[in-house]
Amino acid sequence: MKILLRFTPEIIQEPHIAEVILETGAKLNIDRASIDAVSGEVVIDVPDEKCDKVIKLFRSRGVVVSVLEHPIVLDEDECVQCGACISVCHIKALSFKEDWSITLDERRCNQCGACITACPHRALEFS
Repeated sequence: MKILLRFTPEIIQEPHIAEVILETGAKLNIDRASIDAVSGEVVIDVPDEKCDKVIKLFRSRGVVVSVLEHPIVLDEDECVQCGACISVCHIKALSFKEDWSITLDERRCNQCGACITACPHRALEFS
């Protein structure tokens, strides 16, 4: 499951991710991160069986946690099925269906944003 963590200035200096990994034994994969001296956002992939405990521990430390049900949202009305997003997706999370419409394998998506940048019609965005 994909989770967005938001760190506020008050808690950014503590090693919260490391502590949660040690406490839960969960193998967390960092998909995307933007962190500076005063704030940060991190998208992590958490094993489903550890998700509830990981969320609870982060929240107990003051981290704002959001579950990302859909890592990337496709506006089907705006999409023209050109495939530009597919061509830049290095992990092959995007592909054509048999009817040539675009499909996203949300389990594979690491929210790198390459598809969003590549889309000439701005039909994709982070959730």
